[in-house]
Amino acid sequence: MRLALLGFAGLSFVVASGYWVESMNTLSLVAVSVPLALILGGATGILANEMPRVKSAVQTVMDVMQTVPTFAYLTPLLLLFGFGPVVGLIASAIYAAPPMARNVILGLERIDTDIKEAAIMSGGNRLQQLFLIEIPSATTQIMVGVNQSLMAALSMVIIAAVIGGFNDIGWEVLLTMRKAQFGDALLAGLVIVAFAIVIDRISAGMARQQQRHSRRVALAIVAVGAFVAVLAWLYLPAASQLKLLVPAADWVDGRLTVFVRANGAALDAIKNAAMFYGLLPLRIGLDGAVLPFTWGFQWTGWMSAVLFAVSAGIGGVIALRGRVAAGLMLPILAGIVETGIAELPWPFVLIGAGAIGWVAGGRRLALFAVLMLAAVLFSGLWAKALWSLYLSGAAVLTCAVLGGGIGLICALSPLAWRVVQPICDMLQTIPLFVFLIPVLMFFQIGEFSAFLAIIFYAIVPMIRYTRHGLVTTPPDLIEAATSSGATTWQTMREVRAPYAAPTILLGLNQTILYAFAMLVIAALIGTTGLGQSIFLALGQADIGLGITSGAAMAILALVADRLVQGFAAERRRALGL
Repeated sequence: MRLALLGFAGLSFVVASGYWVESMNTLSLVAVSVPLALILGGATGILANEMPRVKSAVQTVMDVMQTVPTFAYLTPLLLLFGFGPVVGLIASAIYAAPPMARNVILGLERIDTDIKEAAIMSGGNRLQQLFLIEIPSATTQIMVGVNQSLMAALSMVIIAAVIGGFNDIGWEVLLTMRKAQFGDALLAGLVIVAFAIVIDRISAGMARQQQRHSRRVALAIVAVGAFVAVLAWLYLPAASQLKLLVPAADWVDGRLTVFVRANGAALDAIKNAAMFYGLLPLRIGLDGAVLPFTWGFQWTGWMSAVLFAVSAGIGGVIALRGRVAAGLMLPILAGIVETGIAELPWPFVLIGAGAIGWVAGGRRLALFAVLMLAAVLFSGLWAKALWSLYLSGAAVLTCAVLGGGIGLICALSPLAWRVVQPICDMLQTIPLFVFLIPVLMFFQIGEFSAFLAIIFYAIVPMIRYTRHGLVTTPPDLIEAATSSGATTWQTMREVRAPYAAPTILLGLNQTILYAFAMLVIAALIGTTGLGQSIFLALGQADIGLGITSGAAMAILALVADRLVQGFAAERRRALGL
């Protein structure tokens, strides 16, 4: 009943918004693209399960597909099919297939060997074993893939509105944002959120193993709905004429204008402080950002020498104590802070990445990191790649500190988690487009707005994984610490945090991938770097620029992903997991 009421409330909001026709056009694209994605992803997953030799290749392809920016999918399709909804439909099907394939592989891998042996002993051939025994046994995990594919397709359909020009809800969001009609943009964005939440909750409910509720009640609801639909068709105005919430959108627009005018100086002060004392030093370094009119003094050469000497000394001491990774990272971070990410010389980046890869995973990981980054260097997009690395790195660092702190609080306080959990659920169901609306409302177009949008989208995995890692510490370890006289914070620092480190690193890994995914969407509000190149290539139908820029961004995400995974694997080995 709760899901039924949620569906009714969500779609009632869509009707009252006045965007019913546009929403149904969006839903029609999802209804066509999702079956294609499920067939493609399901077939790929079954193929990888049946042919172990191709499984690693399939998983590598899926890694690339999920790290390539969403806009990069549209550029080659644009040349083949031109502008229109067909491009969005095909791109959505391709983008939504990997989650289905991954969950099919995972579900088939997790089937108990007893079930497989029973199927063989019953005399079934391979097709019978697969379709009559194994796939039904993996239904729960496969339905999780259906849920993820639905959400991916909905997100991609909204993004494809940039080139579709189709009368759908994504186009309405884009159009109202371009006109600075933030009340209408917020209303259209909330329509997308309502759709996403309803689709997510219903498909997630189907994925859970639970007792099905009465079919008679379901048929009764359908009958009542049909009766009301007939009455509405006969006596009520058309859905496109129902604009009950339009006055509310106009009121929000007016109040927002008043608020921004009254508090413009405070908003500018927040933005300037974040830029001068946070983002700008990360981009161009302390030697370029520390100036008398902002910091009150001038950064000099001897300050740089002291910084490098101190970091090298402390790093050497840490390395001699057995923490080689931390000792190596300290002078590298000092070089980054002093020079700035966007100004780093390419030998420093390649050598630093190789050193970190060697510590995290050995020779193979070091060679992978160096070769991948060298490919970006030779592509001619090095400067833009460093700029993208700067903005996403700044957002990831903020998410790690802020999200890790929130996750820690939620691990200590169940009440805090009850408050934070629905917020995280909402942020994970909102399509990427919608994150741009609130930051534009208050801070307008610019680098700081893009920075905030990336944080809002990428912070959720850090919160969830930090909390999950801290609360899943084995009880016997906690009891041993308590019996030894450890306080709550000592137990957290000495027992829970080290045990949760692999899980927290996995959350950091997901945060990095989320940040790169959002970086391209942020190009819509005035950022530069690879995201802007992809967006420009899309508008100019420049396939070469689109593919190389998308590949460069995918390489940055893959290198960061593999490095974090290497450290996580090392921590798991140290803990004996």
